Amino acid sequence: MALLAYVARRLAYLLVALFGVTFITFLVTRRLPGNPAALIVGVLADQSTIDAVTERLGLNEPFWSQYYKYMGQLFSGDLGESWFTSNPVTTDIGNRWPATVELASYALALAVLWAVSLGVISALRRRSLSNRLADALSGLGVSVPEFWLGLILLLAFFGTWKIAPAPLGRTLGEIPPDVTGFYTIDALIAGDWGAFRSAAAQLILPTVTLAIVIGAPLLRITRGFMRETMETGHIRFARALGIPRRSIVLRHAIPNVLLPVSTMGAMMYGYLLGGTVLVEVVFAWPGIGSYAVKAIEHSDFAPVQGVVLLSALSYLIVYLTMDILHFVVDPRTRTHS
Repeated sequence: MALLAYVARRLAYLLVALFGVTFITFLVTRRLPGNPAALIVGVLADQSTIDAVTERLGLNEPFWSQYYKYMGQLFSGDLGESWFTSNPVTTDIGNRWPATVELASYALALAVLWAVSLGVISALRRRSLSNRLADALSGLGVSVPEFWLGLILLLAFFGTWKIAPAPLGRTLGEIPPDVTGFYTIDALIAGDWGAFRSAAAQLILPTVTLAIVIGAPLLRITRGFMRETMETGHIRFARALGIPRRSIVLRHAIPNVLLPVSTMGAMMYGYLLGGTVLVEVVFAWPGIGSYAVKAIEHSDFAPVQGVVLLSALSYLIVYLTMDILHFVVDPRTRTHS
């Protein structure tokens, strides 16, 4: 019963947050300068044509009337239609969403692999080379903009050394049959190694870029909590009992570090699922981030609102899932719920 009440309360918070996101997004898009109707009909159209399109789109109606209609569409599962692509926003997002999820998933996996490992090692060896390396990488990750890092990697590996392929999307070869939406996995399922190599090659640089950026806070969290844990009373007691250091680290220290690290990882994954806009633009990655940028360039309201809503929903669902897992696994969270 406690778990059900906890989940119900968190879902209520999620709905309130989503309502706030829809209102703020709708307000901001309607206050942007320029008339989208003029962009739709072109520069050669006269004022009467622009006024007719404005009326057809409902842009001449009061703000609250437009917002009421928009919420009615949302409750029916309709995110509107893109004026630029002439497609339903749900169709456009459905085509681009797997690209963002694939990139985000690989980036998070790589970030956890290097950041958590280095964080644990550097915490245990404070005066070693690994600790100095952790300082350098964590400082680099939190201070360097991701688009700048992506451009540097692109310039080095594609422009100078000719190792990486041209950043022209998810693959330069044949698209594998759609099963999961992940080109690499679909290529493996189809047994098409050429398509797998092409898709994997396109993923490497954007994945490394994001893994360095989001891995830096993971590294700091892991190292900080690992050092604190190694100084706690139960760890000192285990040392006094003569328990091997390896067993202390693996069985007693690391499990205590996993909760804060997993929380940070969930936050980073939610951020990535929201559309890594700048990295997608740099590498011409056809995800929802680049889709939102093109929509903004054309004052296309519906795609922007759809992408922001999906980003917020993804972040909230990931964080809610992790919150529920912590509630089940860690009894300490139940006393504060």
